[in-house]
Amino acid sequence: MPTPDAHADLGARVDAAVTAALAAIDAASTTADLQAAKSAHNGQGSELASLNASLRDIAPADRKAAGQTIGAGRARVADAIAARQAELALVEEAAQLEAERVDVTALPRIRSRGGRHPLTMLMDEMSDVFVGMGWEVAEGPELEHEWYNFDALNVDPDHPARGESDTFYVAPADRHMVLRTQTSPVQVRTLLTRELPTYIVAPGRVYRTDDIDATHLPVFTQLEGLAVDKGITMANLRGTLEHLARAMFGEEAKIRLRPNYFPFTEPSAEMDVWHPGMRGGARWVEWGGCGMVNPNVLRAAGVDPDVYSGFAFGMGIERTLQFRYLLDDMRDMIEGDVRFTEQFGMVI
Repeated sequence: MPTPDAHADLGARVDAAVTAALAAIDAASTTADLQAAKSAHNGQGSELASLNASLRDIAPADRKAAGQTIGAGRARVADAIAARQAELALVEEAAQLEAERVDVTALPRIRSRGGRHPLTMLMDEMSDVFVGMGWEVAEGPELEHEWYNFDALNVDPDHPARGESDTFYVAPADRHMVLRTQTSPVQVRTLLTRELPTYIVAPGRVYRTDDIDATHLPVFTQLEGLAVDKGITMANLRGTLEHLARAMFGEEAKIRLRPNYFPFTEPSAEMDVWHPGMRGGARWVEWGGCGMVNPNVLRAAGVDPDVYSGFAFGMGIERTLQFRYLLDDMRDMIEGDVRFTEQFGMVI
């Protein structure tokens, strides 16, 4: 027979363990908390589990009574866990339903679905200026043959622009393929495939081995123009560029031409634009290059320079975007941050 003191001590330990377990179960506010309380108070390593394991050390005659005491305690804990689990399941289900509730009477949310990049929008806008004058938009491959990119444009074999320090060459070398450094090859392809006269603009991506900084990118966009007809003069070139400048920068904008050298035009000029809205006050800023088409370029395309003449020009669209919106850093245009593109409106 167990002594009364031993049985009372066992009962006290069981009651204490059950009381602690019930308190932890009541305090559980989520099913995860309840699972933790179950492991701590009714799982392996818990006080009740230790008491149950100690039954092997009790005399056989006393084991039945001790087992009933411990079993009753564990049953109370198990019943409390089951009841609390049912309560928490109802609470969590109600919370989930509330979170997923749809107010069918509410107005729909207006969400932005994305939009076109400001460079793309500006490229289309610049192209539209020329389409409005009756010009056509022409396109060509970005992976271009060296002949179209250099030779047909009167660029000498030893010209620095043909070096690997300026141009991306594509293997194998015997194919003479490059990533085009300008959209001028589109002009050559146009002269070879279209009837004269021709008036085209060629927008698109170009590639150069420049390091990325505030004013340079290795991949950027250009818009170049070509007009070949009988009787074309520098006056036609100037008038065309002034019209574009006013469309981009306002009616007060104007251009000036400074003598320069380009292999594919003669005479050639750097083009500056008078920008009335520049930060710090109106001033001249370099915008692009232009000139009369070199007779050698016309001959390479099978055009008689004694009958036809033409002009060509080109400017960077990133640079135009910088001037137009007073942007300081070209890197903002390529980083994909929607905070930048949202400033220009989201056009679907």
